[in-house]
Amino acid sequence: MVEALAEMFPQADLFALVADPATMSPALREHRLTTSFLQRIPGSRKWYRHLLPLQPLALEQLDLTDYDLILSSESGPAKGVLSGAGTCHICYCHSPMRYLWDMYPRYRHSLGWFTGGVFSLTAHYLRMWDLASASRVDYFVANSRNVAGRIHKHYRREAQVVYPPVNVACERGPGNLGDYYLVVGRLIDYKRVDLAIQACNRLKRPLRIIGEGDQYKRLRSLASETVQFLGRLDDDELRENYRGCRALLFPAAEDFGIVPVEAQSFGRPVIAFGRGGALESVKGMGHGDSAEPEMATGIFFSEQTVDAMVEAIRTFEAVEARFSPSFIRSSVQRFSVSRFKSEMERFIEESLTRHGALALLGDAEEVRPRGPELQHTEVNA
Repeated sequence: MVEALAEMFPQADLFALVADPATMSPALREHRLTTSFLQRIPGSRKWYRHLLPLQPLALEQLDLTDYDLILSSESGPAKGVLSGAGTCHICYCHSPMRYLWDMYPRYRHSLGWFTGGVFSLTAHYLRMWDLASASRVDYFVANSRNVAGRIHKHYRREAQVVYPPVNVACERGPGNLGDYYLVVGRLIDYKRVDLAIQACNRLKRPLRIIGEGDQYKRLRSLASETVQFLGRLDDDELRENYRGCRALLFPAAEDFGIVPVEAQSFGRPVIAFGRGGALESVKGMGHGDSAEPEMATGIFFSEQTVDAMVEAIRTFEAVEARFSPSFIRSSVQRFSVSRFKSEMERFIEESLTRHGALALLGDAEEVRPRGPELQHTEVNA
């Protein structure tokens, strides 16, 4: 998403808490990059999440006084940068920090007694700072209606929904359909990959898992011989796995969820937990939806349990041949990069008008903000 914004504003400067230029795209490396003092801490590029207590201070040290427009992209604290009264700050929010709000109890209980105790004390003050820093944002954009609801709940602010950009337009080709199900994503607790593994174990169905994360050892211990862990793959290998799978298994309650959109762009159905962002990208059977398979793009299950996922897979297999790959592909064109740029450009112009910034910049039809700031805390993620 930051790349799409950078393409819209080629003169923009980038700011980040920490960054590893080697992991940034060539397009982003063309922009001037400023990092915070956290960059100078040994190991910060790998362990920056553990520096959470220092991140508010680091953000507030960044000097943004010369910018008319700040665009912050965050699922963390990036919106907490300081700006002048004449600056228009638009925050594209992927989610209020999950580990401080919605998922705090689960995250807290996953830690040891000492680490958990320290985190609880730290989280209390970070939560107050996060709420206060939301008032520094002039206009919020949410990546889904789901996240817009969280922004309203935690910050009491309204947010315009602009879905994130996904590469849905490249040539897909027919491919060779395999006999396996697919999971793609980080192997972390809330993704609930364990449900997909145990469901495929029970049904003796082949499952391929693409991704890495701190849950790898635990998940590997759950897997039967029908489950393959492929680790991190390059783009070509990932596309081939998308193209050949029977369906994507998506047991997480995500903010939005890019992976289901990517799978559907290859014409592949999605078997998803019927909560969170999947409800906005998948047209599913189940979950009260009466769509027939020919006019659906997947199957929903209503509980995060192995039994519910097993039943959803069986339901899918009973009607699998009736799903239409061409319909599935066409359904996700609304998440294209060009649509994202168009909607964001319109929202930015409207926000600048409301903010009064265009009076400083000249003709509203030809203006492009002077030195816009693209603020992102996880450029290296």
